[in-house]
Amino acid sequence: MTAIPQAPAASSDQAMWSKVLTLHAYVERQLTQALQRRHGIGLSEFRALECLTNTAEGELRMQDLADKVGLNQSSVTRLVARLHTAGFAVRDLCPDDKRGVYAVITDEGRQRYAAGRATYGEVLSSALNTAGAVSSLGATVQALRSGV
Repeated sequence: MTAIPQAPAASSDQAMWSKVLTLHAYVERQLTQALQRRHGIGLSEFRALECLTNTAEGELRMQDLADKVGLNQSSVTRLVARLHTAGFAVRDLCPDDKRGVYAVITDEGRQRYAAGRATYGEVLSSALNTAGAVSSLGATVQALRSGV
């Protein structure tokens, strides 16, 4: 397991934000490694599949997907290309506006997301538990969990 770096011990907003970023980086590494190792997908791919799965139609305009996953337009285009190559999503033109492009999840994409979902939840909880035991991050984890 990857070591958790120690966050600075100061009380300023900057120090608090540094703790959040340290926690975020640690958790993201754990999730990325587990999803790649167990399911052969990256964290961005998993999150894109999650976004597509959570829509009634199983599709999103590329720009909407970019906004939800936190990527720019060119990055989400490459992401959807990887999903397409893997058979997890296809691109489709908007019937009303031929300039609009949608990402549409496939049945195989839904299956891969469903398989990865348990791993994601398990690894997320484990990473937060581990980080919560680190003195400099314990209060941050506690604050996040109590706000949920």
